[in-house]
Amino acid sequence: MSDAVDYFKAYAERAICRARNMRPGRSKVLQRAVGRVYHWLSKEAAFGPNTDRMDDFRAAREVENMISAEDTSTKPVETHRGNNASAGKSCRS
Repeated sequence: MSDAVDYFKAYAERAICRARNMRPGRSKVLQRAVGRVYHWLSKEAAFGPNTDRMDDFRAAREVENMISAEDTSTKPVETHRGNNASAGKSCRS
């Protein structure tokens, strides 16, 4: 089983990919902020176990759920930013 660092990195990657597929606006800004919080949590978890950060994780999840509820009626925007193969990761909807 993986540790918290891997989980938080996966959440961060998913949040950033969601933000890339959103239309410009408040929701996109909030989604990117959520991704930054997850990334920060992964860095904090790398230092050692810390259960004090779970409140931050829960708050980020609430904001992410609020954003996804707002954007259920909108369709994701297709973005073409060149070849993602060089980056090693691709965003899938």
